[in-house]
Amino acid sequence: MADTTFTDNRLAIKAGENPRTRGVKRAGSGRGPNGRATNRLPGERALVASPGTWFVWAGIVVFFLFLFGILISVLVDSFGKQWFSTWLPEAFSADWYARAWNEFDLGHVIGVTLIVAFSVVAISIVIGVPASYVLARSNFPLKRLVLGLFLLPVLIPPITFGIPLATVMYNFGLGRTLLAVILVNLVPSVPFVIITMTPFIEQINPSIENAARMCGAGMRQVFVRVLGPLLIPGILAAGILVLVRTVGMFDLTFLVSGPPSDTLVVAIYRAMTSAGGSEPRALVSAMAVMYTVMMLIILIVALRFVNPTQLVARVRDTSDD
Repeated sequence: MADTTFTDNRLAIKAGENPRTRGVKRAGSGRGPNGRATNRLPGERALVASPGTWFVWAGIVVFFLFLFGILISVLVDSFGKQWFSTWLPEAFSADWYARAWNEFDLGHVIGVTLIVAFSVVAISIVIGVPASYVLARSNFPLKRLVLGLFLLPVLIPPITFGIPLATVMYNFGLGRTLLAVILVNLVPSVPFVIITMTPFIEQINPSIENAARMCGAGMRQVFVRVLGPLLIPGILAAGILVLVRTVGMFDLTFLVSGPPSDTLVVAIYRAMTSAGGSEPRALVSAMAVMYTVMMLIILIVALRFVNPTQLVARVRDTSDD
């Protein structure tokens, strides 16, 4: 019997067949729509996309073409010396970057932007994490209403509450100061941290905290030594989102800032509108490129330490353990 099987396998190999799949009926064997024979194994699917799939992919391609087209246009414009009726500038130079750096004191502006951003992140985490812990571990009748109120500064346009905030800041003599810029940016950032961290804490098993208390740990020790390591991924994710949001926040910052306290995004706007827009377009493009590079550096450094897409899985794995 073994000799017969060996002989059949050798004959199958000579005929160009696979001995393991010999005798297996091919799924979809026969004639296809184009009259050609189809030869697929069980479980295989034809690589035929539906019209909806092609429509989605076409939309994605068009989106990225527009995005990269705009970015490349601004980048080329920032190096162009003269650009009138040709596809590319007639000459290239990096003088616009040096002029923007010196004329608008971008070293000071970038320093102010980083100070405001990191100050808002630190204060938002210090206030938002304990508040989100209280909301996650408490049940009271108006809990949904409180969570809805925290959503308001995140969902509604900043200009709607920015004007009253700016009025209050100027009445207290804080207008055009660095402190006013930090305070107004805290209004949407603290609720954002609370909304982000509350469901994150709810996924952590409370039995971990109860076990620590049974061993004699106080509330401070439970929060710092037990919950702290579990909350680090969520805190980093919330900090990254607040950092990016604060650096790009224009409405609230513009209403209370001045030349000494302008962030980079506000400085770009002032360069575009100064003296009726008399600044060269290439100068504004150079500032926009520097703003984009700064945002990319912040994102790359931040994502080097945390992957936000894995946060829920980490909490669940830790809770199951």
